[in-house]
Amino acid sequence: MSEQKISVAASPAVPAAAPKHRDPLALVVRFQSLIGLVVVAIGGIIFSPRRHGQILFLDPDNIANIVRAVSETGIIAIGMTFVIITAGIDLSVGAVLGLSSVVTASMMISGGFGLIPTILAVLIMGIVFGAIQGTISTRFRLEPFIVTLAGLQAARGLALVVSGNQYINISYGDGPGLAPPVFAILGERLFNNTVPVATIVFIVFAAIATIVLNTTRFGRYVFAVGGNERAARISGVPVSTVKISVYAITGFASALAGIVHAGQFNFGSANDGMGYELTAIAAVVIGGTSLFGGAGSMVGTVAGTIMLGALANILQLNNITPAMQLLATAAIIVLAAVLQSLVRRREGLGR
Repeated sequence: MSEQKISVAASPAVPAAAPKHRDPLALVVRFQSLIGLVVVAIGGIIFSPRRHGQILFLDPDNIANIVRAVSETGIIAIGMTFVIITAGIDLSVGAVLGLSSVVTASMMISGGFGLIPTILAVLIMGIVFGAIQGTISTRFRLEPFIVTLAGLQAARGLALVVSGNQYINISYGDGPGLAPPVFAILGERLFNNTVPVATIVFIVFAAIATIVLNTTRFGRYVFAVGGNERAARISGVPVSTVKISVYAITGFASALAGIVHAGQFNFGSANDGMGYELTAIAAVVIGGTSLFGGAGSMVGTVAGTIMLGALANILQLNNITPAMQLLATAAIIVLAAVLQSLVRRREGLGR
């Protein structure tokens, strides 16, 4: 016993571990959406056209137009964040928005349904559609890319069947063929005509999603599945249930965006939402959510959504062609993905 004590006492002291320094590039990636939003805002102020000495970019009506324009893609991006954190993808969201707008208009105008039954039915439809995709992908171990690409085609086809490949206009009033007037509030602005109702829906949904992701057991499961699915399964995480659930959430978000879309523009069309899936994915990636799974932030997604909207707005104010807007957005997406890949490689080398 004494010899053991002596040998321990005589053993050389273990050097203290050197403090780990934060990788500056990792910090940039973590806050890239906020940094990008600030850069775009500064650029907007500098390059904005002036009218009577006023900066058009900062005009309250223009700011309201920006946040209104990004509300639908922002709602979808919030749902998409859950999916991408689990290392999945959902390409059907834009088509589900179109289907939801058509069903919303059809139920109220042709079916004579009231506001609440219509909203509940459309939201349930979105949840079921997303859950079916998640179930097929999970149970049959198919790539989400393939399953949701098929889902995109299915949703577009259903929308064409429901609408008869026609616009379904929404007129308001009491009686057959008219929608409840209260539905028109989705196209209005509140608080002295400054804040679009669609933006309020976006903010409320983002706040709820942030709480769910950051403070609940389900949120921890989402990160665990994306970080290491095998380890999560061994730890008792219901991986299949989590995966199906995140696609159900994305379906819900797409349906909600479809309802907002129908309310803002007073019609439903099978072609609505085309390209929204790419914008939503861009907002999520720019927001710092890793395409490899296991890391992400709702706040980043919101910032990324607004940044893309502000960038598109300042380009429009300067009469930049839509083609250049697409190129600028594509360049930002590639840059964000490259930064994520570089950080991942550095972390891999450091292990």
